[in-house]
Amino acid sequence: MSIYLYNSLARKKQKFVPLDAKRVTMYACGPTVYSYAHIGNARPAVIFDLLHKVLQRRYPNVVYARNITDIDDKINQAAAEQNVTIDVITDRFAQIYRSDMAALGVGAPTVEPHATEHIDAMIEMIGKLIDRGCAYEAEGHVLFAIEQAPDYGELSRRDRREMIAGARVEVAPWKKHPGDFVLWKPSDETLPGWDSPWGRGRPGWHIECSAMSAVHLGEVIDIHAGGQDLMFPHHENEIAQSRCAHGSEVFARYWLHNGFVTVDRQKMSKSLGNTLIVHDLLENWPGEAMRLLLLSAHYRQPLDWSETALHQAQANLDRLYGLLRDHPPASEAETAPDEEIVTALEDDLNTPAALAALNVLGRRISDAAEDEKPLLAARLKASASLLGLLQATPEEWFKQQRGPAADSVDEEQINALIAERNAARQARDFATADRIRDELAERGIELEDVAEGTRWRVRA
Repeated sequence: MSIYLYNSLARKKQKFVPLDAKRVTMYACGPTVYSYAHIGNARPAVIFDLLHKVLQRRYPNVVYARNITDIDDKINQAAAEQNVTIDVITDRFAQIYRSDMAALGVGAPTVEPHATEHIDAMIEMIGKLIDRGCAYEAEGHVLFAIEQAPDYGELSRRDRREMIAGARVEVAPWKKHPGDFVLWKPSDETLPGWDSPWGRGRPGWHIECSAMSAVHLGEVIDIHAGGQDLMFPHHENEIAQSRCAHGSEVFARYWLHNGFVTVDRQKMSKSLGNTLIVHDLLENWPGEAMRLLLLSAHYRQPLDWSETALHQAQANLDRLYGLLRDHPPASEAETAPDEEIVTALEDDLNTPAALAALNVLGRRISDAAEDEKPLLAARLKASASLLGLLQATPEEWFKQQRGPAADSVDEEQINALIAERNAARQARDFATADRIRDELAERGIELEDVAEGTRWRVRA
């Protein structure tokens, strides 16, 4: 079985054939670090982390670059408002982003290029564009001339008038064409800037990703990924400037775009007050439950986020962790993921089918003979691991604080109360035993009496 991916450029699912099977290259647009990431930002991080895992099963060397945009007008504004340099803002929020994504089970990319560390490469690339007649200087700016890119608009398939309106570009008198976009812009003394042949200034957003991709992955790459909102203008502009700068017909061979996230079937927006911040959600919900919810819909389709769906994701993980607790896996050293799950993921990351197969595997454990259960449990854990799930021990999972109604958990105190309850039951003082159970229940602690003793977990 081969890997198949839906290529946004070709508008169809295609067999994935890398340029070099010994070095597969993949670039995903990362965060602009001026504030906290919301769940819409988290979806591509989770999805393309999963793609990285799937590719690594078949290819020995997958070079995955996910950038950090640490120079941007929003960053400049935040720094000015707080009267600090931009690195104070970007260092803080880059670290928060990494920590929050790690809590969602997102692994580190192979390389994490920062825009400010690649200014020389951007200046060099802009120089090539000018030399090739694809860019021009005007009023301290350098702009890309879209009329020099005959295929401009091929990815988004919009006509030029529609693209100009969609990009909300500044129609300045010094532009040769209203759709021409900025590669370099001037900086006054109040703004961050770097010396260049065109004066002190800073790069435009689009040139950053093209330059960083070329430095770390090469002039032609296998996969470029990002949110659907980036298809135009960002990815369209990347294609145009990269092709022109490198003199190549192809920039990225496969383009992947994930769908939008809505909240209770409404678009996230500041005006509606429904922009959900990952950092805040993690104070009350397990990262794995959030990851499971983000994987529950096919990545190319919209995903609707709700508290009800998050509770359901927790309940599903409770059941799977319960199976691993009750039926400890056999040694996992040689246990491979379930083939049905692998097949689903290699078919354009079909996570709904993969998760359905994972649940079927869980039910097989319940119905299996006792001597078969350890091996099936090991396969369940290996399969879930490919999805970035079931990464904790059952004990860790059931004892973590979950849900906005959960009280803070004092494990030592809870164990002491359980011991007191067990002593009361042994003395046939059932009134005291019931009082302790009710007290713990009020604090969100659920007890389960089994042959081995009393287990507890934090109720969602």
